[in-house]
Amino acid sequence: MGRAVGRKALIDHEELRRLAGQGLSNAELAARFGVSESGILQAKRAAGLSKPMLDHSRAIPWRLDRAHSQSGPATNLRNLSSVAQGRAIPAEKLNTALRWADRLVAAGLDISYEAGHGFHEIPAPESGSLIERVLAEAREAIAG
Repeated sequence: MGRAVGRKALIDHEELRRLAGQGLSNAELAARFGVSESGILQAKRAAGLSKPMLDHSRAIPWRLDRAHSQSGPATNLRNLSSVAQGRAIPAEKLNTALRWADRLVAAGLDISYEAGHGFHEIPAPESGSLIERVLAEAREAIAG
């Protein structure tokens, strides 16, 4: 017997915390509470169990075409932004992003983006580059 359409399932937040703390996956939690995985994600947010969403708009100020959203520059910028916002990322991903940004800064380059064409390296403006700022914010977070 399914639940009534449009009626919210009541998920006990304490029980959700306990079970999630035991390592149950979202799929297992959904089955346990009789809701979808999306329902579990919503309940986790409501219970304060999910990590806050990161905002990468300072590191990626452009609206990216889908084809470019997983490119090397986009990934490196997101990884540096994640670290700057206090999120831990795997060391190899961090090292790749740091090496990439260091290479650009050392060469006096910045990154730019053009819809339909993707990312490209440009001479860094004298006022300071996006890459310099994103790299500095990531390094500050690592040091702090």
